[in-house]
Parts: sequence; structure tokens; C-alpha cells
Amino acid sequence: MDIGTPSYFEFTVFSDYGSLRYLFFCLCLLIYMTIISANLVIVLTVCVEKSLHQPMYIFICCLSLNSLYGSAGFFPRFLMDILSDTHFISRPSCFIQMYIIHTYKGYELNILTVMSYDRLVAICQPLHYHSKMTVRTVLCLLIFIVLHPVCMLSLLFYQFSDLPLCGYKVNRIFCTSWSVVQLSCVDTIVMSLSGQFLGATFIFIPLFFVLYTYLRILLVCRRSLSEFRGKALQTCLPHIVTFVNFCISVFCEVSLSFYKVDEVNTFVIVVVSLEFLIIPPINNPLVYGLNLPQIRGVISGFLRMHKILHSNTVLCI
Repeated sequence: MDIGTPSYFEFTVFSDYGSLRYLFFCLCLLIYMTIISANLVIVLTVCVEKSLHQPMYIFICCLSLNSLYGSAGFFPRFLMDILSDTHFISRPSCFIQMYIIHTYKGYELNILTVMSYDRLVAICQPLHYHSKMTVRTVLCLLIFIVLHPVCMLSLLFYQFSDLPLCGYKVNRIFCTSWSVVQLSCVDTIVMSLSGQFLGATFIFIPLFFVLYTYLRILLVCRRSLSEFRGKALQTCLPHIVTFVNFCISVFCEVSLSFYKVDEVNTFVIVVVSLEFLIIPPINNPLVYGLNLPQIRGVISGFLRMHKILHSNTVLCI
């Protein structure tokens, strides 16, 4: 095999923990099952209950679908690596995983940005909400959410795919664009700068827009009655928690790119890498499922109905 064009990569941060690997596997499998279960509950609740067929709940449903998408691109492979003695991944599989994880981050930020616009219209222009947030508008926003990261990343990943590489060891637990670029045999300064610019636009443009929307919302709430402020806070707080949590998680993960990973403790690499793939997918359904009374009420109704049906079945037996 030509060292300049390796057909596989090797993850180097996995250690041989002996029998403890089975404990780590069970723990990570439990986390993955929790992510799947919690987000499926939100998706099914919004899809089944007609009263939740509104823009805000549709975007919440999209958050949960995106959590399922991002988790599926990481956890199955990660669980295999925990149990495996070798940690090789083919070049195509590496680029597929890289693409899924990067688009997951882009989708999440876009959804949260669109949700802030939805809250801006609902609170600052309540009389025009239904005329502005129409089915067509929501559909256009959803198309933007999906196509924007795809268009932005496609060209960059096409450049990565043809990049001549002089190594195959990746010091991460999953494939990242920066870890692959560092293996290049040629000068990648232009590609690195374009990647950093792309990453900055991905994070800071949504951040500034969300800050702008909440500044507008705060100005409106300041002039409103306390009851109105309470209702506005009730609908905005879950979004604020979710957005801040995800931005911090992504910032911590991206910050690894500015350090020489050989000089960073392996435990730090693993924790920082796992944070944005575990915390937001668990946090989102908990925040929205427990804090929004509409979703909480529907879930409670389903649970009561299931309990009654189960009691009736037992009595019949």
C-alpha cells in the first residue's frame, strides 16, 4: 500500500482496559439507548398529538430527529471500538462519519437559530404570528436548515477526499476534518484557513442572530406586564438552555483543533469529544419534555392511558 494514499485510519486514543471494556461498553450502550428512547418519545409525541402541530413543536421534533441522526453516526462505531482489539476504520467510512457529525452540528445550530426567530415573532409580533409563520414559511425554514450545512460542507469535503496523506494515525475517538488534514503530505494552510472561516461562520453568525433576537425579546418584555414576562420566559428558557449548552459543547470540541493533540491528555480528548455527542441529545428532550407544559401534558396523558389499559388487561385476565 502506498503510504501517501492510506485506505484506512487508526484511532490511537483507545486503550486496552481488559475486562473493564465490558463495563464501559454497557455504560455507553445505556447512554445510547437513553438518547434513542428520550428523543423518540418527543418525536412520537409531536407527530401523534395534533395540538402540537405548530412551528415551535415541529422545530423541537427536528431537534430530536437530529439527535438521533448524530448519535447514529457515532455510537454504533464507538461501541464496536470499545470491544475491539484493533481500531481501524476505512477511508470511506471515516469520511461518512466525519460528514454526519459535521452536518449534525450544522443542523443543530440552524434549528436553534430558526427557533429563536420563531420565538421573536411569537413574543414581539403575536398578532402577526400566524400570518408570518405559515406552513410555507416553516417548510422553507426546514429546507434551509437541511441544505445550508450540506452546501457549505460538500465542497470542503470534496477537497478533503482528494488530499494526499502521509499517515493514518488519528488521535481522536472519531474522524474529524482537522485530524485528517493534519496527516496531509502537502501544504494545507489555505484549506485550514477556509475550514476555520467556515467553522467561525457556522458558530458566530447563529450566535449573533440569537443574541439579537433575545435582545429584542428582552426590550419587549421590559415594557410588558409581569404575567406576559412569565409566559415569555417559560417558552424561551428551554431554548436558551439548549442553545448555550450546545454552543459550549461545540466550542470545547473545536478548541481541540488549536492544540497539538499529542500534548493533550487522552482523558481530556475523550471527555471533550464525547460532550457534544452525549449532553445535547440527552439535554434536549429533558428540557423540552419537562419544562413545556404542552409536551409534558401529552406525555403524562399517554402514560395514564397506558396504565389504564394495562390495568384493564390484568383485570380481564
